Amino acid sequence: MATLYLSLGTNLGNRQSNLETALTLIGREVGTVKAVSGVIETEPWGFESANPFLNMAVQVITDQEPTQALLTTQGIERQMGRTAKTGGEGYKDRIIDIDLLIYDDLVMDTPTLTIPHKLMHKRRFVLEPLAEIAPDLIHPVLGKSIVQLLETTY
Repeated sequence: MATLYLSLGTNLGNRQSNLETALTLIGREVGTVKAVSGVIETEPWGFESANPFLNMAVQVITDQEPTQALLTTQGIERQMGRTAKTGGEGYKDRIIDIDLLIYDDLVMDTPTLTIPHKLMHKRRFVLEPLAEIAPDLIHPVLGKSIVQLLETTY
């Protein structure tokens, strides 16, 4: 069993309902949800939109390997109506976005998956909710706690 941290975000439709649905599906398809942060509202990051995001972090105990967890979360996104992940066209509005942040103390970088998430330490909308449920969690590459990363992120 592994401890997996996820970031959830939504800025289309009934945002609160989207997060609740995603949590239910994560619990059913990925593993046991052990901790859930509060929800924060943030402006879009990396693109312009009139639609603010709701963001949260989740701790899951899973028996899925990282690549399987990625495929499962992508399947949840599709079930909920997301048609495409961000690609060459840049970021855009989305019904749900589920990012794998940290998987135990694993470090991996493949064409389809990078763990820990390569931009998490630059995103307050990821770090704030994560710090709520795992403040002392150490980033396996940067060697700093989530709280320390949050203190240096603008």
